[in-house]
Amino acid sequence: MSVFTRGTASRSRVRAALGGIAIASVSALVLAGCAGGGGGEPSESAGPAEDLALTIGTALPQTGNLAFLGPPEEAGVAYAASEIAAATADTGLTLDVVYGDSGDTDNKAYETEIPRLLGEGVSAIIGAASSGTSLQFIDQVVGAGVIQFSPANTSDAFTTYDDNGLYFRTAPSDVLQGEVLGNLIAEDGNQTLGLIVLNDSYGTGLAKYVTEAFEAAGGEVVAAPTYNTGDTSFDAQLSEVLAAAPDAIALITFDEVATILPGLIGQFPADKLYFVDGNLKNFGTAFAPGSLTGSKGTLPGLTIDTLGDFTDALDAFLAEEGKPALTDYSYAAESYDATILLALGALAAGSTEGEAIAAKLQEVSGGSGDGEKCTTFAECAAIIVGGGTADYDGISGPITFDDVGDPTEASIGIYQYGDDNNYVAYEG
Repeated sequence: MSVFTRGTASRSRVRAALGGIAIASVSALVLAGCAGGGGGEPSESAGPAEDLALTIGTALPQTGNLAFLGPPEEAGVAYAASEIAAATADTGLTLDVVYGDSGDTDNKAYETEIPRLLGEGVSAIIGAASSGTSLQFIDQVVGAGVIQFSPANTSDAFTTYDDNGLYFRTAPSDVLQGEVLGNLIAEDGNQTLGLIVLNDSYGTGLAKYVTEAFEAAGGEVVAAPTYNTGDTSFDAQLSEVLAAAPDAIALITFDEVATILPGLIGQFPADKLYFVDGNLKNFGTAFAPGSLTGSKGTLPGLTIDTLGDFTDALDAFLAEEGKPALTDYSYAAESYDATILLALGALAAGSTEGEAIAAKLQEVSGGSGDGEKCTTFAECAAIIVGGGTADYDGISGPITFDDVGDPTEASIGIYQYGDDNNYVAYEG
């Protein structure tokens, strides 16, 4: 059985709701909480929209330390756009996507890309993947009255950010992932833990919640050195952690992990290494067979097994479009859902203005407490066009936004590496 944890919590109460979570051997844990937002008025749309031309941009990592997430995220957007286009005759809504590169805080691709996207008259920008990168341009985007919608930001910094009601995300806060990972490490019998941590809002925030959970379970964090984006040598961090002789090591990094791992392989047991969403990837032949056997990691979203139908359909779409096949599917579903929700928000609002769409996103996600359940763009759009209220349950989960743009339900998948250095759903 694949082990994953599903959480339900309002943005304002998530820490209290998560306080008692623990990983049971192979059980799926259900975490009850409160869905934010009040009852919403039904959509006033009736009949296909007239000339509703929506343009969105993407600021996803084509370069930088999360570039491995760019292909699946952009594929998710493109696949959703194709399904929206297929329903244009029934909805009157057309969608144009302008693709752009977020880069990272080292190469700063966003400094030229965000002005370019805004200049295209976009109503929303999907991205960035990195929380730290998103924080570099969120003020610029929402200040222009444009929605910023991330499929992968998990930092708790966005929980109380003054975003003019224009920031949304389909990925859950690191409060949940930190609880799950910290308890997993403890449940695996480890008494001491070392961490190597990216020094940005994502890394330090996730490390905080992992530490809190691990210590609450009776463990001790014995070393937690940090590094900065753009660093290329990690000898000092490796020396500090290995000198502390921890039972386990958690790597809270982005793709710098590829440079860090050679300093651990052969010197530290592979089955005592733990990865997170920022670096959980299929390494394959990058390392000798068996180098990572038994290592575990966490990733927000439903498990790969659960997402099988979606990934098969995504593969078929890419093949039909003549686009490269994916080697990783991280955050593809969240990107797909973000695109679908933006189109539904525009349809419900009868507008392509960013603020008008934003005002409808909670409603179309089911966060208002009203609406008829639906699971595809065509199905949800038919409800809206017919004058009803749609409640979209996505590929990545029910989503259900609270009143400040966070999903109130989320799943954290637990994965384990095999002898081929690729990961599969953990069989506890």
